[in-house]
Amino acid sequence: MFKRFAFLRAFGLVAGLVLASACTATGSGDAAPYTDGNEYVTLPAPAKRLSNDGKVEVVEVFSYGCIHCAHFAPLADQLRKQLPAGVKFKLLPAAFNDQWVPFARAYYAAEKLGVVEQTHLALFKAKFQDNYPISTLDELADFYAQHGVKRDDFMRIASSDEVTQEIRRDMALVQAWQVDGTPTIVVNGKYRTANVKTLDELSAVAQWLAKRELAGGK
Repeated sequence: MFKRFAFLRAFGLVAGLVLASACTATGSGDAAPYTDGNEYVTLPAPAKRLSNDGKVEVVEVFSYGCIHCAHFAPLADQLRKQLPAGVKFKLLPAAFNDQWVPFARAYYAAEKLGVVEQTHLALFKAKFQDNYPISTLDELADFYAQHGVKRDDFMRIASSDEVTQEIRRDMALVQAWQVDGTPTIVVNGKYRTANVKTLDELSAVAQWLAKRELAGGK
């Protein structure tokens, strides 16, 4: 059995702010390849979405501190590119514990600075393949500085009250989605991946759920 998730073991603390957290219908044709309660679960209604942009959203709950997320990142990038029109792929950094809070802050700062596209995969590579020391916010600032970001700008945004509030908001969503490990995919706030055996299957289930949701849940 494939053990893929970095499971939650603690409560996240964000600059003195405690973040409590938990790091099917089928069509009329062939039988569905995945079943509710096994590869995915239906979440309690009403659906709780990350945004209200009108598109079906596929959200990966992840952390730069999670090696399984590093392994999944190239597949997630392929998934993002393969999703049909009307479906949008999004990232949500989980602040499951003290050690993961700097990674969440770094993601939000990178997003506001417009550098996620060029740094997302590079950060996983630097940390887990090149063994670059990246754990603290200072070390993360050094990494982003190497990718053209002004260090002071990064630290100012990453440490801001605005980012703290974003972490609080998104961790409330993570709790509502009942996510207890990473990487996990949540589709439209309605479905969460569950007992998948491989990272390839994780991607396939997410794509299947997204296409089904785009077709009106059929």
